[in-house]
Amino acid sequence: MKVSTLTVKCMVFAICVSPFMVMLWNAYSNSLGPNPVETMTHFSGLWTLRFLLITLTLTPIKMIYPKSGIIKYRRMLGLFTFFYATLHFLIFLAFEHGFSVRYILEDILTSPIVDVGLLAYILLIPLALTSTNEMMRKLGKAWKKMHISVYVIGMLSILHFALSEKADITNPLFYASILLILLTIRGVVRNRTQKGPKKNNDA
Repeated sequence: MKVSTLTVKCMVFAICVSPFMVMLWNAYSNSLGPNPVETMTHFSGLWTLRFLLITLTLTPIKMIYPKSGIIKYRRMLGLFTFFYATLHFLIFLAFEHGFSVRYILEDILTSPIVDVGLLAYILLIPLALTSTNEMMRKLGKAWKKMHISVYVIGMLSILHFALSEKADITNPLFYASILLILLTIRGVVRNRTQKGPKKNNDA
């Protein structure tokens, strides 16, 4: 029996929202460990990066298997990336700094970790705002060029992660290798496409 697109989208939505529900449950049950703020910060940041890489995975899959239909879920995954990034940012503002403008500015001026993360988040905002069909039509080719910046956001996110880990950067290197593989696949497939018959590929 063929599963409808709506059913699959509901399943994807449920899977995407589950990390947030887990974090809420852990907070409710006092299971965030001795440093709850640090745990929430790490958890939200890690899931932001994971969703970003999952979103980036869909384009190479679509380029290799054009009839897969998987690209239709990219917008939802991209918006969940923005959701977890916003959650990560709000935890930084509210729980780490108590919305104190003084302490926030002090961190921005003195911490490379904060600067890199903030830059990645700022670059993510226009991508989220232009993710609708209407904006895609209005921007045309400019939309694709704008959304290419998601790879820069990926690099900045991994750098932000690496700086926050300080001594052990094993995990950031793991995610960096995934991003490198995705970029390589994209480049190889696009190069072959350009040499062969012309086809329209999404950014």
